[in-house]
Amino acid sequence: MKKSLYILMALVFAAFAYLNLNDPDPIFWVAAYGAVAVLFAFAAFGRADRRISGYLALALGMWMLTMVPGMVDWVQLGMPSITSEMKATEPHIEVVREFLGLLIAVGCLLGLWASTPRGARMGG
Repeated sequence: MKKSLYILMALVFAAFAYLNLNDPDPIFWVAAYGAVAVLFAFAAFGRADRRISGYLALALGMWMLTMVPGMVDWVQLGMPSITSEMKATEPHIEVVREFLGLLIAVGCLLGLWASTPRGARMGG
């Protein structure tokens, strides 16, 4: 069951990475989501590394915190829809989507970290 969930998560984050190829700054997003996908793929085959999952969750969490001011602005605007096309007149759409994407990634990484036995390392 755990292996199936890890494979599913690896596929989901690989899809996130693929969908970000057309982003204005694809290197950051493809690298972030791709790294999460790789960690879940390793975990699916018994090669989880608790340290790397934790450090990546911390790094992505810090990145996510840089977007809090944009989230506050969005809430103050009354939380308008983020499902329309991104426009210069609605910068909140990109910030909210990016924040929520990182929130999902951090939450999943923390779940992976918590479910990985202490001392589990890729090399040993």
